[in-house]
Order: sequence, then structure tokens, then C-alpha cells
Amino acid sequence: MARHFSASEYADRRARTQTAMAAAGLDGLLMFRQESMYYLTGYDTFGYVFFQCMVLTVDGRCILLTRAPDLRQARHTSTLDDADIHVWVDRADASPAAHLRTLLDGHGLRGRRLGVEYEAYGLTARNGRRLDAALEGFCRLEDASDLVSDLRRVKSAAEIAYVRQAADLADRALDAALHLAHPGAFEGEILAAMQGAVFAGGGDYPGNEFVIGSGPEALLCRYFSGRRHLDAEDQLTLEWAGAYRRYHAAMMRTVPIGRAGPRHREMHRVATDAMAACQATVAPGHTMGAVFDAYARICDAAGMAAHRLNACGYSLGTTFAPNWMDTPMFYAGNPAVIESGMVLFLHMILMDSDSGTAMCPGHTVLVTASGCECLSRHDLSLTIG
Repeated sequence: MARHFSASEYADRRARTQTAMAAAGLDGLLMFRQESMYYLTGYDTFGYVFFQCMVLTVDGRCILLTRAPDLRQARHTSTLDDADIHVWVDRADASPAAHLRTLLDGHGLRGRRLGVEYEAYGLTARNGRRLDAALEGFCRLEDASDLVSDLRRVKSAAEIAYVRQAADLADRALDAALHLAHPGAFEGEILAAMQGAVFAGGGDYPGNEFVIGSGPEALLCRYFSGRRHLDAEDQLTLEWAGAYRRYHAAMMRTVPIGRAGPRHREMHRVATDAMAACQATVAPGHTMGAVFDAYARICDAAGMAAHRLNACGYSLGTTFAPNWMDTPMFYAGNPAVIESGMVLFLHMILMDSDSGTAMCPGHTVLVTASGCECLSRHDLSLTIG
């Protein structure tokens, strides 16, 4: 079986989820987030692009409603017994929400209070409306999108081991990029080498595409299609993640090509000062908002308020497409409290559209009992390609 954790770890996660459900007064939880399904049972698939629901009752019963292509996937990757896996049939008049209602009825959940992961890529607005319609008058529904996600924030020792593997793969990807990032290099070859390093190290596809941009496109922080060759003097911004057993460790860099101009050096100094201030603030008991304040304070004092973003990172963990971002996020006023065992991505993004200059250092840290540990072996020195 392709399960990446012990039976006792899965049992502990489910027990903690049941405790949280009981505290919230829920009799059952309808999960549509693939991350929740993977976390609680090991179930690993991209089949959530269709209607798919995992149900956990407060007394510990767990069932899955999915499509036929995922029947064997669930058997192979999850802790579920065959009797707990149910298939809805593809046809023109298919109503998986009605099928789900029948399953819930069979588990004694009629008239009960059920939480729903409405905030889920696996539950489109259309299917969400169908779900509500099918369960109207059958039970009481309420939004419980964050229940399992909140439990996933603090990582176990086994999860941290996978995060460290992911961080090593991210370092290998940077090694591959720096080997190629020189005048005349083709962005496509750089991307291929980076992703190849992750795969060669036993890693996975990340939750979203690697970001690459050069020249004026180095000021973009999203992937877009189309590749170019690097000029004799250029700049290359990369954002990527090592992914291992679905756990992510992200990194970000801007690499001046040919030479680093004065603006690159000035922005690098500010960005690395901001990183130092943020890392000094990342500690148990501090808030996510306080970390953002450190980023903003350093950037604004250096006259770069117009060039920074309104967030400077986020939590990481096991996430599925379309992105590797997890909650909570570093932004102004976020009251979420940092805890030991959290894994956080800090990106000190500066993008000066007036001069056309980018500088975006970033890396992943593990929150410890007294502060944080950078998981990359690479420092933030300015590297010139």
C-alpha cells in the first residue's frame, strides 16, 4: 500500500479531528478538500476535480463517495476498507449529491448537524448548490472549512521529516538553476533542470507551476506560458518548491544576469534586512500579522513601500493543485498565532516597476520552541549568473 504514515499516526489525526468536531457540536464532517482526505486517511488522487466527498462521523466512522477511476486509488493509498468506498455512476442524470444523502441516511445522520468544507477546490459553486439542495430539510449544514486545515498547521515529527526532504529537493533545484542561469540560457532548459532535480530526488509535482520570468517579466510572481533566452545583461526571478510525499518547501530568488546593477544591490540589501527582521519575529506566541509588520517596516523605512506586496508569505504543508499555499498567511493584522512545529514560507518580494528591477529572496523555515530554523542550505547572498 502507498501509505506514507503509520496506522497509529492516522488514528491520532482522526481522533483529534473527532475531538474538534465534538467541540464544535458537529455530528459529522463532509470533506471536499483533498488535503483533508490525504491527511486523515492517506487517500491520494486528483479525482477531486469531480464530485467527491469523504465523510467522518463524530464517533469515528469514515466513508468515501467517489467515481470509478478512484476506486482502486482509494484502496491502494488510503486506510479505508473496501466497504467504506462508494462509487457514484457517470451518466447524464447522475446526482452524486443525492447519492451522498442516501449514504448519510444509512449512517444515521438524518436530522444531524454536519460541517461542510465549502472552501474547497473540489466543491465548485455549482456542486455546492446541488449539495445544499439535496440536503435541504435532511440535516443542518454549517461551514466547517477550517476544521481539519487548522489541525494540519502544526506538523508531527514524521511530517517534518518529509518537509526536510522537500527542502533538500528545493536546494537541488536551485543548484540546477544556478548551473544554467547565464547569458544566452533558455528558460525552458532551466525549468526542466529544476523540476528534473526534484523528480530525480524522489519528489512529486508541486501544488502549482514553478514561476519563472526574466527581463521585465522578472517582476511577475505568477507562472505564464512562453519562454525566452536570457540577454547578456538580464534578471531572472524564480519561485519553486521541492515536494515530497505532497509536503512542500518553497524558495524564491532573483538572479541578476551578467552583472548586478546598483538598484539590484540596494533592493537586495533591503530585502535581506527584511528577511532578518521577519525571522527574528517568527516564534511561538507571536502573530502572523507581527511578521508582516516587520517586512513592511523595513521596506517602508527604505523608501520601498510602493514596491512591496501586502503579504510576505504563508504556511506550507501537504497541498494539492492548483496551489501550494496553505493557511495562515502573513498580512497586516492577521491574529493567527504562530506555534512550534509550523512550516512557513517567507518571501521578501520587491518589484520596482519604475526602474524595471526585481529582487525576491525567499525560503522556508520551521518554527522551533524558541524561534525558527531555515531549512535551506543556501544563504541569501546575491548570486550573479
